[in-house]
Amino acid sequence: MYQKNTYQKPEQHQRGKLKTNKMPIEFISVDTKIERKPEWIRVKAPINEDVLHLKRLIRKNKLHTVCEEAACPNISECFASGTATFMILGNICTRSCGFCNVKTGRPLAVDILEPKKVAQSIKLMKVKHAVITSVDRDDLDDGGANHFYEVILETRKNNPNTTIEVLTPDFLRKGDSYKKVIEAKPDVFNHNIETVPGLYRKVRPGSRYFASVELLKNAKKINKNIFTKSGLMVGLGENKDEVLQVMDDLRSAEVDFLTIGQYLQPSVKHHPLDRYYRPDEFRELKDIAKSKGFLLVSSSPLTRSSYHADEDFAELQKNRINQTNAQSIS
Repeated sequence: MYQKNTYQKPEQHQRGKLKTNKMPIEFISVDTKIERKPEWIRVKAPINEDVLHLKRLIRKNKLHTVCEEAACPNISECFASGTATFMILGNICTRSCGFCNVKTGRPLAVDILEPKKVAQSIKLMKVKHAVITSVDRDDLDDGGANHFYEVILETRKNNPNTTIEVLTPDFLRKGDSYKKVIEAKPDVFNHNIETVPGLYRKVRPGSRYFASVELLKNAKKINKNIFTKSGLMVGLGENKDEVLQVMDDLRSAEVDFLTIGQYLQPSVKHHPLDRYYRPDEFRELKDIAKSKGFLLVSSSPLTRSSYHADEDFAELQKNRINQTNAQSIS
């Protein structure tokens, strides 16, 4: 059932055209070029010894990071600061989301040594706030929930002072398997809603919007002390009213933290970019979201769900304390 080594070097197969050809939808675009990024979204990619050291450490332990697999624009900044989001359960996803640059195909067997590898790497990197995510594993009976559980426990055992954030798949059609992740008591339970419900058929064809909302709602029901978090991309073709409705849906699920970032089209074969949002539009969305009651909102062109996760967690804790104090006074 298990295979010890599931590591593969990042390759081009199962990405781009080979990935999107498997999608049960057709992307029609009159323009075969990706629109040039505006000045406010361009980032430099400094490669220094800190970045190279972290990459070597990840390769040595035969691990994967979503930073590399999803071509995150913030990779150099995060690597330079000694942080990374570990992607467990391999680097091949069973779904073909129109926005995503992670490879699609038949995953390899689960690496039973991965919990120890992740925990040891976090210790060597001296990470204060660890983010652990995964590809979708629809091929597994529990969607990978028990593996999340093992990684969290091992990380906690080896790094007692490190706070842990998980960014999970939706565990669609996996019953109550998600409860195993919550049982391990991560400090933050994150599941990204990604886009508005009207775009799900094109952008997330293997997922269901209200199932994702329900997952976040249930996580909070089971453990009120866990911070819940979700992320939304803009620029996919949604309108403002649809974005505001997502905010309302997430607040009804008692989600604490919302991230809003610009969609960046990975290739001409992925879901087409509709437009780039201006920085002032992100600020407006942040103000609206905060008025709806989120404990914390991060909204900017380069915001990603794990970007500055360590700083955001500290802010979440502070805001909860302030909220509790305010409620006790009133």
